[in-house]
Amino acid sequence: MVRYEGKTVVNLEVNGELHQLAVRPSDLLLDVLREQLGLTGAKPGCKNGDCGACTILMDGWPVKSCLVLAVEAEGHRLLTVEGLGGNAPVQQAFVEANAFQCGYCTPGFLMVCYGLLMQHPTLPEEYVVEEWLQSNLCRCTSYREIRKAVKQMYQKK
Repeated sequence: MVRYEGKTVVNLEVNGELHQLAVRPSDLLLDVLREQLGLTGAKPGCKNGDCGACTILMDGWPVKSCLVLAVEAEGHRLLTVEGLGGNAPVQQAFVEANAFQCGYCTPGFLMVCYGLLMQHPTLPEEYVVEEWLQSNLCRCTSYREIRKAVKQMYQKK
């Protein structure tokens, strides 16, 4: 990493594209994604890792980008909701199951569910799905529709 004027130059692979960015050592990945790259799908909900609205995938695993420093993300493959594209089975399943209401938490849930799909190619047991979903909070739904969307996304792949 190169440093200049109190900033560090990092190379971040986001949604398959390499970006060279100057960041402060204290810059959160969430803020860099939103402010420097214009990727606003990850939401600043609680900024302490409780709500999951800022969830992205790092090397195929869900992480809360409000808990990751941008400098820590160098050398990792990052995927945001914008990188899913419009035809991913998880998005179709969420639409068909009506698994969102206000939409604020939806990008984080999409990323958790896509990570689940990538790490578990076949529908895992219910307790595994519950473990994955518990990392994110939704204040609008009963989660019933989100669970239904998870089952549907496995049928669509």
